[in-house]
Amino acid sequence: MRGSDARQSRLLLGMSILFLGRGQTPEQPAATAPGAEGGAAAQPAAARPAAPKLVVPEGTAIHVRMNQAVGSKLSNTGDTFSAVVDQPVEVNGKVAIPKGSEASGTVAEAAPLGRFKGGARLSIILNSVTINGRDYTVQTAAVSHTLKGKGKRTAVMVGGGAGLGAVVGALAGGGKGAAIGAAAGAGAGTAGAAFTGNKNIVIPAESMVSFKLVQPLEIK
Repeated sequence: MRGSDARQSRLLLGMSILFLGRGQTPEQPAATAPGAEGGAAAQPAAARPAAPKLVVPEGTAIHVRMNQAVGSKLSNTGDTFSAVVDQPVEVNGKVAIPKGSEASGTVAEAAPLGRFKGGARLSIILNSVTINGRDYTVQTAAVSHTLKGKGKRTAVMVGGGAGLGAVVGALAGGGKGAAIGAAAGAGAGTAGAAFTGNKNIVIPAESMVSFKLVQPLEIK
């Protein structure tokens, strides 16, 4: 009996070891850290440095060519006009306002001869330029002209100071009997404009007009 009991005990012990062995699970490999596979984790791309801003200083002239005529009798105060930049504007050797950029402005005052005492008056300002598809507001001195009742014509640059711009009246679009008046004082802030036989001021289409900035213009 004792031998039989011993064999049974060994059999039970072996079965227990077998069952325990089956219940064990193999060790799991250590979890791989995210991004560790295939080398070190990817680093964020370095930020690109911002492009330097160009600042067009106060006093810089913007030369534009008029797309349509404006005049003391032809226009009304508050009318808008369009133009195209005729010469590139550079800052430190870099083009800030390319040639061909679109521009727009406003007739600040238009008074035909005989409506008000003092003769005909015309004043225009530039409001904006479009650079690489983006509109920029500009603040310029007004280009103004007056025409006395007896035909005496004067050209005044509103804002004061020398060299505030010049207007070169072109015959194109000037109308019948138009004459060109171009004052040419060296660095004296002069201006010229066409005036018709009925003594009203006209700046014809295709005329080149020079506006001076009274505030810096920042180009982004």
